[in-house]
Amino acid sequence: MFQLAVQPDNGGLAITLDLVAAACRLKDHPGQQFTQTLRELAVDRLRQAIVTGRFASGDRLVERSLCDQLGVSRSVVREAIRYLEAEGPVETLPRSGPVVATLDWPRARQIYDIRRLLEAEAAAACAAAADPVVEARLRAALDGMQLAKGSGRPDGLLAATTSFYEVIFTAAGHEVAWEIVQRLNGRISRLRAITLASTDRSISGHAHMQRICAAICNRDPAAAAAAVHAHLKDAAEIARASLEAPQ
Repeated sequence: MFQLAVQPDNGGLAITLDLVAAACRLKDHPGQQFTQTLRELAVDRLRQAIVTGRFASGDRLVERSLCDQLGVSRSVVREAIRYLEAEGPVETLPRSGPVVATLDWPRARQIYDIRRLLEAEAAAACAAAADPVVEARLRAALDGMQLAKGSGRPDGLLAATTSFYEVIFTAAGHEVAWEIVQRLNGRISRLRAITLASTDRSISGHAHMQRICAAICNRDPAAAAAAVHAHLKDAAEIARASLEAPQ
């Protein structure tokens, strides 16, 4: 049973401590701003719990239990659940209420198809527009991924990977495409958690990112797009093998 309590090996602070810190920072601010911050923290922790498998597919998300564990009101929990439902990792079933959405290969394949289209175009455009500032930001994001990997924190690595892609999309001027990717963030992160945990791959995920970065820094749009395609082909094959494996 998933618990949002402080545990030495949970890879981060419990949300209850986050909420206390937020309360200290925002005690002089209007109540509405505080409520929004609580929702953002609740969304982040629930998403992490789903992505890391502490909540499994089909698990019910019981409001009362989440209120007790998060130390927030029922309205904040409902807002967080609605947000994650729109993002994809939560769905509401008749007679069951909100549950963790099932992640199967047919749905995952669609996510990879969307990513392939958007990320390859963004990488090519980023390579065409790259300058020393963009190069520095990309290399810094890549270093952040390596540091996160060394820390052994899956949530940190997922966040660093998202930051890497954000640099690419924003430098490419593809802000609308990035908004679309962000709406799929919950599902993308669940798939990334699967591929990042895999040890059965000929080229590591970080090596793929290095190739994408190198192509962009070399101002080679075609190579950047090809590197994205190679990365996602590899990731999709790993995800398919995992999702289609007998349970």
